[in-house]
Amino acid sequence: MSQPVISEDASPARALWRNRDFLMLWSGQSISTVGTGVSQFAMPLLVLALTRSPALAGFVTAVRQSPYLLFSLPAGALIDRWDRKAVMIRCDVVRWLALGSLPLAFALGHLTLAQVFVVAFVEGTAYVLFSLAQISALPQVVDPAHLSRAYSLDTANEYAGALLGPALGAFVIGLAPFIEMGTMFAYLMDSVSYLISVISLRFIRVSFQKDRAPAEASRGSLRAEIAEGLRFLWGQRRLRLMVLLTTAINFLQSSLTLSVIVLGRASLHLDVQTLGFVVSAGGMGGVLGAVLAPVLRARLRFGQVIIGAVLLWAVAVLLLVVAPTAALVVVGYGLANLLWPIYGVTLVSYRLELTPDALQGRVNSAFRFLSYGAEPLGAAVGGALLAALGPRPVLGLIAAGLALCALVSLGTELRTV
Repeated sequence: MSQPVISEDASPARALWRNRDFLMLWSGQSISTVGTGVSQFAMPLLVLALTRSPALAGFVTAVRQSPYLLFSLPAGALIDRWDRKAVMIRCDVVRWLALGSLPLAFALGHLTLAQVFVVAFVEGTAYVLFSLAQISALPQVVDPAHLSRAYSLDTANEYAGALLGPALGAFVIGLAPFIEMGTMFAYLMDSVSYLISVISLRFIRVSFQKDRAPAEASRGSLRAEIAEGLRFLWGQRRLRLMVLLTTAINFLQSSLTLSVIVLGRASLHLDVQTLGFVVSAGGMGGVLGAVLAPVLRARLRFGQVIIGAVLLWAVAVLLLVVAPTAALVVVGYGLANLLWPIYGVTLVSYRLELTPDALQGRVNSAFRFLSYGAEPLGAAVGGALLAALGPRPVLGLIAAGLALCALVSLGTELRTV
């Protein structure tokens, strides 16, 4: 199978910055992802403050990620049926209301752990639908020659949120006299960011999907449509290999951030502000990785990028295992997050170019069902192991698993493609 090549001349980048609709989409998501970074930093701190239980902190992360496992496949088929822009707007409205309900309940004295779990599930479900609609719409918002750069900018958004969100969240939480109140400020900030995203989406003029022919508009059963997406994914040999590899990596790394938080609090005894800086190093690495991703994508073979990323992941997590101070944690966690956009842009740009528009929702959802569906299980297992073993042994297991993934990959076609 031939590998699509993205032109790396200067004109695509300039043309992308003149694309008004892409800029509206990108700028709205820039604000929204910072808000998400704030609330995701606050979530385990809130649960730890309420329960003192790393296992429950891991479980609430698993609850937020579980909609990928539960809803990805039908969501992808529905995204191919529905208006993608309308789906994104409605999902952001739901997230605005859900996140905003936590500060309201706290102010009224009725906040419970059960509500935190319900909000995590609702927000995670809305995120599944929103993100599938967004990634499926991207080939319609930008020209094919700009797709790799556009996705790398989207990825940079996510890591900018991971960079700024924890630091901003730590600052906001630190303003309050106790952590529970501070996390409410963080949730309120994230809620407002979703409202800003809704406003930006309303100003986008381009359609988020191609016009469907009458035969395409007449849909069969949802099950048959889901099966069509799965058959396409499984019928592409390299995509089949990549979904298996990514599933294993996501399972291993799903508890990485929680492990770093527990390591910082329990082993290194860091205060919340220092911990926020440490976690923000992941965002700094991710932004740098998003800048490097299209460059490496053009200069290295597909397999070199993928296998190299997995090998370096194992090294990065091993640094966390032996880290005696916050400085080495910053290096290890920053490197681990630098590699995600390099891996992801290489994989996703290939998948988006290969997939017909009518199948985008289903193929993306099928891939995410398998790869992201491993994350809630990994988060739950990681949280339980953190409670039983502590952070350093768990990080050691993650590093060993990643090293094994790299060795297995060397025995596949990835070594030569």
